[in-house]
Amino acid sequence: MNSVLVASNRGPVSFTVSDGGELTMKRGGGGLVSGLSGVVKDDGVLWVCAALSDGDRSAVRQAPEGRIDHAGYDTGPLRMLDIPPATFHRAYNAVANSTLWFVNHLLYDIPNAPNFGTKFAREWESYRDYNGAFALALAGEAGHGARVMVQDYHLTLTPAMLRAERPDLRVAHFSHTPWAPPEYFSLLPDEVAREVLEGILGADHAGFLTDRWAQLFMDCCERLLGAEADRVARTVTHQGRTTRIGVHALGVDGAALRRRAGEPDVESHMTVLREQVGDRRLIVRIDRTELSKNIVRGLVAYGEFLAAHPEWHGRVVHLAFAYPSRHDLPEYREYTASVQRCAREIEDAYATEDWAPVILNVDDDYPRSLAAYRMADVLLVNPIRDGMNLVAKEGPVLSPHCALVLSREAGAAAELGPHALLVNPYDISGTAAALHEALVMPEEERRRRRDRLHAAATALPPDKWLAAQLDALA
Repeated sequence: MNSVLVASNRGPVSFTVSDGGELTMKRGGGGLVSGLSGVVKDDGVLWVCAALSDGDRSAVRQAPEGRIDHAGYDTGPLRMLDIPPATFHRAYNAVANSTLWFVNHLLYDIPNAPNFGTKFAREWESYRDYNGAFALALAGEAGHGARVMVQDYHLTLTPAMLRAERPDLRVAHFSHTPWAPPEYFSLLPDEVAREVLEGILGADHAGFLTDRWAQLFMDCCERLLGAEADRVARTVTHQGRTTRIGVHALGVDGAALRRRAGEPDVESHMTVLREQVGDRRLIVRIDRTELSKNIVRGLVAYGEFLAAHPEWHGRVVHLAFAYPSRHDLPEYREYTASVQRCAREIEDAYATEDWAPVILNVDDDYPRSLAAYRMADVLLVNPIRDGMNLVAKEGPVLSPHCALVLSREAGAAAELGPHALLVNPYDISGTAAALHEALVMPEEERRRRRDRLHAAATALPPDKWLAAQLDALA
């Protein structure tokens, strides 16, 4: 039995099946996996996740109860849950990514969405079943009095379900997203909003990336549940139970990131990028084509910057990595097409025979991203709303002279804001002006800001971030 368990939708590894039926394993994607993989590897720690692909399901069926005791990549033992594909699709795509993500990132086109009818009721039932599968698996794997770390918006109901099964366990839930204010959160059907809040309050400790998101969660509990929120003690009491609210700003393991960025595959990408951009200044963005990341407005701002500052023509390149995200959802496919269309418009307006003003890459390539970080003069991070945004922290760790243009709506702004150029993510002209200010910033100020960004970004690396939450459950 296990003394510490981590539960998340995506696991630390994924599997693919070759034409010959052989399984190949690789590291899982996503920021949560990157943050936790290196620290969830001690004896007695089990990671529980869902099987996401046909390869994952094949691996699960070859392992007793989906238990993979030597997952590799220094992640320790792993249990994958083979949830029926239809149930998983409804829970993951229809509820987690198309509803809870949209609510907490304030993404809805309100005159047209959301619409909650009988179809959503079926989808919500699948979300319940999905969370229930995790609760039962955790209950079966946990030793007496074990500590369980439940991760993110995919698993908001799991803490309360798990408590009903195993009241002896100490349970934490952590939200890696922002949290919506009560008036927006109440777009959800009343019973659904209640279930989400009470699900998280089934935990002993509910964690958030910033104080802002924690306060909004407490606001929702007060307004929608009638719960008692103590802002000084950071607790919420509801139906006779008290949940402590914690703020844990996930940072970067600077030493590990620099080691990875010094490997030969990254050096090779740097050589290629230097051949493409020459000695021009480099504005870098690295994101998934996620609606909340605001890539289109960033590109439009860059186009406005070029229109306002012809002296920079031929002297600057915008390197935009916009990696595919959630292409099962039509909104995301359309958004990717908009990103590509906007980049072409800049090319058509400004490109010359020897100058490509924007280089857009939509193929995921982690070593190439690390190479771009190292070369960046300016890092553009302008999300509409973001729980934290590790890109904003990784860039200053790897670039020796990077100026950061950062949205005030990113969770990272709470720590990095004093040393970055903060922008309103909807203000295209303001963002264009900030790009210019970042490019002309004196070198001494640039390095001073970068050093302070580096210190803030590495203040709470993943091992300390996880340890603080485990300590809260002790």
